[in-house]
Amino acid sequence: MSIVYREGSLEECIQVVEQITEFSHKETVQTLAARLEDKTESLILVAEESGTLLGFKIGYQLDELTFYSWFGGVSHAARNKGVAQKLLDKQEEWVAYQGYKQLKVKSRNEFPAMLRLLLRNGYMIEKFEEREPLIESRVHLLKQF
Repeated sequence: MSIVYREGSLEECIQVVEQITEFSHKETVQTLAARLEDKTESLILVAEESGTLLGFKIGYQLDELTFYSWFGGVSHAARNKGVAQKLLDKQEEWVAYQGYKQLKVKSRNEFPAMLRLLLRNGYMIEKFEEREPLIESRVHLLKQF
């Protein structure tokens, strides 16, 4: 069976969040909805195979030129299968089609696989937000279209 990438729901995202042990703070549908509540435009993508949710990616408009890739993840069972790459590709395609000129994202030192994925895909480090402990520091990245 092949993996399907499609627009999804916050409920579906939470099903994936619950499978990801690295997320120390578990979001809920309510906390995700609150973050998106006042956003002009948002995109929720999910990856699924044979009815099993594998990953998700949520983003929203910052301004007319900038889209922010806010939150995403891939279940342990789907790691190293290209799911994160394909979700990123789908988000970038949608963002460019909507006419945005740049895509911003923020990750943490504790997620080196995500940082490597972003750098491989042409994202540039824009800012470093130092935190203690250092592993919780944030890396801000930007890709222009």
